[in-house]
Amino acid sequence: MDRLFDRGAKSPPLICVEMSGNHGTKLDNALHFARRAKEMGADLLKVQVYTPETITLKSDNPDFRLAADNDWASYGTLYDLYQKAHTPWDWIESIFKLCRKINLPVFASPFDDSAVDFLEDLDCPVYKIASPEITDTGLIEKCAMTGKPVILSTGLADHYDLLRAIEVLDQHSAKRMILKCVSAYPTPIEHINTASIPWIADQFGCVTGLSDHTLGPEAAYAATALGARMIEKHFRLEEDHYSVDAGFSMSLDELPNLKNTIHKIFFAVGEATLDIPEIAKPSLSGRRSLYVSQPIKKGEEFTTENVRSVRPCYGMPPRNLKEIIGHTATEDMRPGDRVAADKIEGWRQSHE
Repeated sequence: MDRLFDRGAKSPPLICVEMSGNHGTKLDNALHFARRAKEMGADLLKVQVYTPETITLKSDNPDFRLAADNDWASYGTLYDLYQKAHTPWDWIESIFKLCRKINLPVFASPFDDSAVDFLEDLDCPVYKIASPEITDTGLIEKCAMTGKPVILSTGLADHYDLLRAIEVLDQHSAKRMILKCVSAYPTPIEHINTASIPWIADQFGCVTGLSDHTLGPEAAYAATALGARMIEKHFRLEEDHYSVDAGFSMSLDELPNLKNTIHKIFFAVGEATLDIPEIAKPSLSGRRSLYVSQPIKKGEEFTTENVRSVRPCYGMPPRNLKEIIGHTATEDMRPGDRVAADKIEGWRQSHE
């Protein structure tokens, strides 16, 4: 995972598959999800580590009830939502073991200190701070103190929140990445603002990426063109239309096409240069240059009648045509001969 945090890396962004609650409350589904993600080409798998008790209270008070306009309002309370959505911690351990067996790098978002302690026992290589936790500087510090890199998400974070979080990370010399994110599920494409990605990199001096809650692939494509090092996106098993996050998740069978297109976009962007690449140099013969079009005797002047700009490119550039008119030939020349400096009397001396 080291190249995730390398600002100089010249490789396509890594595709991070977020499982979240898309396991339908079944361990077999969670393990099948990890295998399927690997099969479909995922570069990374991310899980969320919390329990209903570590993230909220079991309360029916108005503050703990989900508002009518909330994406998960049908669950009633925060506790009931997280009871449905969470991944049991013994499953997390099983997922980590499986991912290491099948060589699929896996990391996690912890939501409290106990989750960090649990993940440290699993040797979690990277920690992701979900954007609702951005003001929990204690959690951020707990992650930073492990010595592992930390990923921050901007979804519910403003500029000040990020500055404070980065200040904590810097105190512990923690490597960091910031993901552009909009915490709306799904996110309308016109609100994703991928233009923020290079701006964030400049503002905060770190690698950047996209945490994508849009329904399609377009935001990921735009982020790739703008320099994202990682694309994190929620996925679901192909047959899963009922898990808690399935409604805004991409089907895993769409992952190969997403990844293939992202790679093509990355290589199409390339580097800023006007150098003619080696692959194009054979086509230089298609450029025009100056050739003799009528017989010219030694000492005779070059004119617009006996010299023409034509293809191929092996004679003098056409920009020299006006300058050579009136100069004389150093030798007899036939139609099809290149006009070159040594064929023009006095040319070398006048252009040294």
